Amino acid sequence: MAVNSPNSPRQKMINLMYLVFIGMLALNVSTEVLDGFELVEESLLRSVKSTTQRNERIFDDLNSYYKANEEKTRVWYEKGKQVKDRTDSLYNYAQDLKNRIVIKSDGKDGDPEQLKHPDDLNAAYEVMFERKKNDGARLKSQIDSYREYVATLVTNPSIKNIIENNLSTEPSAKAKENKQTWEESMFWQMPVAAAVTLLTKIQNDIRYAEGAVLSDLLNNVDLTDYRVNKVSAFVIPQSQTVISGGSYQADIVLSAQDSTQRPKIFVNDKYLPAEANGRYVVNAGSTGTFPVKGYIEMPQGDGSSRQYTFSTEYFVQEPSATVAPVLMNVLYAGIDNDIRIAVPGITGQNVMATMTNGSLTPKGNGIWVARPAKAGTEAIITVSAKMPDGRIQEMAKPNFRVRVLPDPKPYLTIEGKALPFDGGPLSKAELVGVNVAEAAIDDGILKMPFTVLRFEVSTTNDMGLTIRELSDGARFSDRQKALIRSLVRGKTVLIRGMVARGPDGSERTLKSPLEIIIN
Repeated sequence: MAVNSPNSPRQKMINLMYLVFIGMLALNVSTEVLDGFELVEESLLRSVKSTTQRNERIFDDLNSYYKANEEKTRVWYEKGKQVKDRTDSLYNYAQDLKNRIVIKSDGKDGDPEQLKHPDDLNAAYEVMFERKKNDGARLKSQIDSYREYVATLVTNPSIKNIIENNLSTEPSAKAKENKQTWEESMFWQMPVAAAVTLLTKIQNDIRYAEGAVLSDLLNNVDLTDYRVNKVSAFVIPQSQTVISGGSYQADIVLSAQDSTQRPKIFVNDKYLPAEANGRYVVNAGSTGTFPVKGYIEMPQGDGSSRQYTFSTEYFVQEPSATVAPVLMNVLYAGIDNDIRIAVPGITGQNVMATMTNGSLTPKGNGIWVARPAKAGTEAIITVSAKMPDGRIQEMAKPNFRVRVLPDPKPYLTIEGKALPFDGGPLSKAELVGVNVAEAAIDDGILKMPFTVLRFEVSTTNDMGLTIRELSDGARFSDRQKALIRSLVRGKTVLIRGMVARGPDGSERTLKSPLEIIIN
């Protein structure tokens, strides 16, 4: 709230510059995090495109075998067609949700790949939890139905386990503790950039499941019965996006195999030992995009061998985490500061955080309470996450400045007026009707009441002498009321020397008086 104080124009300009600076800090809270989401989104989109092309090739093979011998391949072809149709339906629904969220934040010409307002916190909520529609619950239901369906078609236990884990909608332990549904833990209070990336990840997992099922169906086709001249090699990764320090894992397989023959596998110009059983593992050190290409050498009946090439890629990204104060990008000593901590791709129950110079405790729904002990120094928040392979990895370690709460401003609550009165013309009747003086921080970022301990009402008499009356609390004393009743039109009265106690326990003597002109 603004205060009509007798400060010099220079001091007023300094105050304005301070507020602008604070606003700029708040705007810059999540720039690096939003850039990180953009990087992950680009990697996922490349993965989706590559996986979609691979799945189309597998289905084309299945379709060719069906045309060659409908009677023997009908059951596999029809299952493959059903999988493809159900996958496309769920994939398109997730795409529709992305489009609606971006249109909600960026307007009718919004593009999920060119976000204008990636930090919008309302768009995803309004789309996913719209009254009487609740697309969040609908998305969960469709994922559950799709997961249960495709899991019945996969015969490989390890592939089935990966699909069930990737498409799991089981709320985390922390979400259950906070009585949250899966959709609430995924999309509640999420910026547009995060919501779009999460939906793209779901699309990527759906395409992975489709490819795994189609490959498994194709493996059931006995190629020797149909005299086909095409066998394709495929790379089936557990994930194409890897956190630095983790490992990239993928299964290198043929779409159909002869159990009496063991193929030789060469990846990136190196032989993959037979005991690896087709599993390719490489440590992810530096960040970037890395190729996985090579060929599978299969013995033929005449003693010769034939090579089947494959090519894909995986992406390594730096560890990242979202650590954003709810109020602004500084912490205040002696009070509870709500901050949001999240790690993309990691559930809340697997995220851990500690803080120097104070305490840090989880509140739920990704919100943590930071309570710094000492102002004038820094607080360091260390965020770690439990990775899918069980490792505990440090994800981020940002520094926060710790400051003392700023002084509040005095104000009065006038009956019949919606806004607090912070100085200027006021009728004597309205002023007499006020029983207490109040103080609070309310600058559009912080909203924090203070407890008024005492204050002074002062004016001048006809001889120009200053008359002062003190209160012994927040209420106007009888002598102060009497002084106010004696005022005439045009007279100026000041509420000054106010002493207030803040939520941090400190007492402040406010320097800015509340100036009132009787009209």
